Amino acid sequence: MKTGFTLSLSRLLATAAMAVSAFSAQAACLDNVVLVHGNMASPSSWNSTVSELKSRGYTDSQLYRPNWGSKTCAACNSHDTTNTNVVKSSLQSALAASCTGKIDVIGHSMGVTLAMKAINELGYSGKVNTFVGVAGAQHGLNSCGVYPFNVISSTCGSAGLSIDSPLIKSVKGKRYGAKMYSIKSWMDELVCIGSCYVWGSHTSNVDLQNATYDYALGHLGLQTYTTSKQAELLMK
Repeated sequence: MKTGFTLSLSRLLATAAMAVSAFSAQAACLDNVVLVHGNMASPSSWNSTVSELKSRGYTDSQLYRPNWGSKTCAACNSHDTTNTNVVKSSLQSALAASCTGKIDVIGHSMGVTLAMKAINELGYSGKVNTFVGVAGAQHGLNSCGVYPFNVISSTCGSAGLSIDSPLIKSVKGKRYGAKMYSIKSWMDELVCIGSCYVWGSHTSNVDLQNATYDYALGHLGLQTYTTSKQAELLMK
């Protein structure tokens, strides 16, 4: 036979368990994250970031990694409809499944400008809580030349990263989230060919950014070895 004390203790423990369960469910409600890889890369390039985010409470179902572009021809990839639509689909799926009503976006390299274009076309700037550009080229690449006197390739063409191309002009000076950050390097061996500067600004800076963070890392290292900072920015 249970005593009054035993019954009271059981009820107290049951109430505490329910409270812990409710708190855990609430804590697990995080913005879904869309991770857009760079030119000729693959979703697996985000493995380090995914591991870091999962260590902080994210689950696989909250992390979206669109797989876009050729993996064998870097010069063939551009911000064309085919590649943009792949990213747009992930943004739409992430938002539809979001428990917060918002999403976060991290792009690396060409994935930064591709994500910007996709957000523009969807009208999602108000749906993104945090946007992080890692080693991007929002202002174009000196190695691509200045449009229309650009290097002749899809990556550097009108839908590519030549300075002042239609694509570059379309992503300048706009918001891509409530908070926007850039992660960059002055020794980036791809972004900084010729110079890191485009019209007086490091090309990896995101217009209207809240802050930028510099690292002494190469182009791929900026994606792989800044995962703590990436996660920190999403969880601010």
